[in-house]
Amino acid sequence: MSKVIIIGGGASGLMAAYGALKNQNEVILIEKNEKLGKKLYITGKGRCNLTNDVEPIDFLENVISNPKFLLSSINTFTPEDTINFFENRNTPLKIERGGRVFPFSNKASDITNCITKEIKKLGCDIHLNEEVKELIIENNEVKGIITNLSKYYATHIICSTGGLSYQSTGSTGDGYHFAKACGHKIVDTRPSLVGLNINEQFTKDLQGLSLENIRITAKYNEKIIEQFFGEMIFTHFGISGPVILSLSSKLNRLNLRDIAIYIDLKPAITNAVLDARILRDFLELKGKIFKNSLDLLLPKKIIPIIIKLSGIDEFKKNDQITKTEREKLVTTIKNLEMHIDSLRPLSEAIITAGGVAISEINPKTMESKLIKGLSFCGEVLDVDALTGGYNIQIAFSTGYCAGNSIN
Repeated sequence: MSKVIIIGGGASGLMAAYGALKNQNEVILIEKNEKLGKKLYITGKGRCNLTNDVEPIDFLENVISNPKFLLSSINTFTPEDTINFFENRNTPLKIERGGRVFPFSNKASDITNCITKEIKKLGCDIHLNEEVKELIIENNEVKGIITNLSKYYATHIICSTGGLSYQSTGSTGDGYHFAKACGHKIVDTRPSLVGLNINEQFTKDLQGLSLENIRITAKYNEKIIEQFFGEMIFTHFGISGPVILSLSSKLNRLNLRDIAIYIDLKPAITNAVLDARILRDFLELKGKIFKNSLDLLLPKKIIPIIIKLSGIDEFKKNDQITKTEREKLVTTIKNLEMHIDSLRPLSEAIITAGGVAISEINPKTMESKLIKGLSFCGEVLDVDALTGGYNIQIAFSTGYCAGNSIN
């Protein structure tokens, strides 16, 4: 039996505690907040999208940074294992669109309460409102920690402190400081799953407009580098919503000024079919001016923007619009062009990209290759994924492996 200290009581720390406790280890879990799982409470708009119901091989296709590193941990504690963990402990789940898994109650608190109840049953010593200040390392080996209240000795330390996003939940980068102090390399941190600041001023006129079933395409020097289909929303700063958040995770390592993004407002139909649809609408509304001829096709709020970008006189009668003008209109509807100024800040990001370099971490055990007895798991590592429950599953899988590997 080993003595284990876990720093951080989020998703990865809670599951690390479970993994270590079930192997009969003595576990102290130290959380600087007043309660465990604080970030879990706000995920999925308070509903907690805790995993995605996919096979591990498909799961890894949704990982942005270092999917190969996660191969062992995702196969050791799979999405199915996560689902079974909760359902076998009287916390029923449900699967929604895109394989997203939520508690049946729609209450994120049920997820935190379930794990907390389990680790308490197994004898976890939980310390709330206590903050770790320093690791005690001697001869490249873990000896213990110093907190704001006391000093503790242990043979293993698991650092599950999160990243830098949602700092109000306690994710203030503590783990990066601990890792650096031990000689670990930190890959530059950046926001991921976050909105985009857009240069075009017309986005401000569209604030609050939600679009469904659109396709967004990102191009670099006219070459397509990424595409997503789904929902988005215009905001006071630019654009956000599911497809935009996913896009941000693909672009946050690139020079954003060299990227153009295009929204296809009608991705289900070709240019020719859209042109035929416009002709039918014009015929039905024959004699109306152009600005009053698109109500059957587009949301009212976006019509003035599309008209302006098309270059067609808004007061022109619809039966006087030429084929060339219609082609320009079709192109505008299917290629609404925008340019990115910047990502929204880390404080607004769902997760942090970057972190402890995975080249210095054992992918099977999450143990440091530099310091004996020191492990890292969850968002503090340089791993991140798309939206849909993937990031919390990464936290569960890496946390479980970190705890379960200790005997």
